[in-house]
Amino acid sequence: MKNMGDILRQAQVMQTKLHKMQQEMGAKEFEATSGGGMVTARVSGRQEILALVIDPKALEGGDVEMLQDLILAAVNEAMRIAKSSMEREMNALTGGIKVPGMI
Repeated sequence: MKNMGDILRQAQVMQTKLHKMQQEMGAKEFEATSGGGMVTARVSGRQEILALVIDPKALEGGDVEMLQDLILAAVNEAMRIAKSSMEREMNALTGGIKVPGMI
C-alpha cells in the first residue's frame, strides 16, 4: 500500500487536472439547430446560452407556439451536447470514476 503522502500528491494532481479540464470545457462552444436550421442555439461548456439565431422565415407563419418549441429544442439539444462532451472528457480523465459535484 502506498503511503499517505503519495496518495495526497496523487489527489492533488487529479484535482489540478480536473480544474484545468473544467476551464477548458467551459471555454468551448456547442451548437445545435432545430426546424431544419430555422433556429440555432450556441452554448458554452458552462451551459450558458451564448447566441440564439432565428431565421426570419420562422416568423412568417406567425405560429408563436411552433417558434417556442423550435427554440426549446435547439437550446436543449445544445445543452445536451455540452453536457455529454463534459461527461466524456471527465470519464477519460478519471477512468470512469464518478466524481461528485463535477458534472
